[in-house]
Amino acid sequence: MPHQDPTERRVVVTGPARRTLRASGYYRPRTEIDEQTTLGHTYVRSLMRSQLRAALAVFAVLTLLVGPLPLLFAAMPDAHRLEWAVLGFCLYAPLVLLARWYVRRAERNERDLIRLVEDR
Repeated sequence: MPHQDPTERRVVVTGPARRTLRASGYYRPRTEIDEQTTLGHTYVRSLMRSQLRAALAVFAVLTLLVGPLPLLFAAMPDAHRLEWAVLGFCLYAPLVLLARWYVRRAERNERDLIRLVEDR
């Protein structure tokens, strides 16, 4: 077995080198999130809370929109055509608009976090 020169010694690298401080000594939010510090955890929790608020708002509107329908239909048992009209036509547009609002809100929340993390 050939003898290795001490200057040609192999080094095992277990992961990328981490730079936790910028030149100015400022911690970047991405680093905080990657290293799962308390501040990084706070950023992620903030995103989760804003997504939850949007979801609960959609759920509340959906409950107010769809919840009273069984009572309405029970009050008018002979109005089968009205039931189909309400379920098929009158409810479709508000549900689509609600879903569209939720997707836009969720994407905006994510963009806001990305903008914060990328220091833009």
